[in-house]
Amino acid sequence: MADAFVLDYVRTPRGKGSSRGSLAGVRPLDLVVRLQRALVERTGLDPERVEDVIIGSASQVDDQGGNLARTATLLAGWGDHVPGGAVNRFCASGIDAVAQVSARIRAGELQLAVAGGVESVSRVPMFADRAPLWTDAEVIRQVGSVHMGIAADLNATLEGYTREQLDAYGVETQRKAAEAWERGAYAGSVVPVELPDGTLFDRDELVRPDTTAEGLAALPPAFAELGAQGQDAIALAAHPEAGRIEHLHTVGTSPSLADGAALLLLGDAAAAEAAGLRPRARVVACATAAVDPVLMLTAGQAAVERAIARAGLTPADIDVFEFAEAFAALCLTFRRDLDAGPDRLNPNGGTIAMGHAFGATGAIMVGGCVDELERREGRYGVAAVSGAAGLGVAVVLERVSEKGAA
Repeated sequence: MADAFVLDYVRTPRGKGSSRGSLAGVRPLDLVVRLQRALVERTGLDPERVEDVIIGSASQVDDQGGNLARTATLLAGWGDHVPGGAVNRFCASGIDAVAQVSARIRAGELQLAVAGGVESVSRVPMFADRAPLWTDAEVIRQVGSVHMGIAADLNATLEGYTREQLDAYGVETQRKAAEAWERGAYAGSVVPVELPDGTLFDRDELVRPDTTAEGLAALPPAFAELGAQGQDAIALAAHPEAGRIEHLHTVGTSPSLADGAALLLLGDAAAAEAAGLRPRARVVACATAAVDPVLMLTAGQAAVERAIARAGLTPADIDVFEFAEAFAALCLTFRRDLDAGPDRLNPNGGTIAMGHAFGATGAIMVGGCVDELERREGRYGVAAVSGAAGLGVAVVLERVSEKGAA
């Protein structure tokens, strides 16, 4: 079985996922094309060597419909012969694309391919696909489908977290993100995007460096109204042990909606040598997991635990955890259960601070993990994302040094 390696990683800055966001005027298709061209510019990649392009997104309608990966590949000038495909595992779509392509490389089906994700929440709003999971009352009743924020508050209630604990995590991730940008932690991977007015957008715009505990304490609960409209009743029908749901998460402790895209160039050793590229990290193991769709957001941690075990490692072996911040409560649980302190868990901030561009987030987690492993000369890292309906995907990585594996 061949090894699968990360050869390069690029992403766009993340814009606010609203009509006021900097990327609202840029199609998700154009974000992907920009990154495909950037891969060629950075690496000297010959697109004719690429055997597939797999792109994840959570809402595959309108601007994100019609197999965006194939269309982007044609527009990027990569030639008619390069295939493209779309993946949807909700918020874990981008990391699932990486896991699927890595598995195909390890199986010998592919030698060189691109995987990643894109989401433009400003142009294709959350739930825009009007799937039965969101809109069909009978499906919702049978499955127990609730909004992600209700699931987060249910988890916080069951774990006994306080509002102060959640707010403290919100302040921490904002501080880390602001410090990471100031010291240039993202400079090597972020590709500026030209906006319709000709200006260059080159920085995540959701980071709020002036965030304080006092400021977060003044924010109202974000999901209490949804709960009162019947969502709490659905959640409590599945988890009566909660008694009642304490609505503790606010916009300051929830992932900010964002627009953005990310791509990774993946290949085996022979493809890397042929392309004149040095492997940056080896994909050691991948895992998917599914959990109770009402608790929902614990699936990412379950996938991490499964992937680490599959790799023959323990949490203590991991130098960097890049875990999508699907609300503060889940990060506190992750930190407690895996003994992942602030220096190892999202050391450069996360999606609460910099934004959650659903389909792109997982690819950003994987690429960011590679970047941070190189920065601190660590050996093993894990990236993971939880998605709607109780889905999670995790990838274990090993940094490759100049002389081979770290």
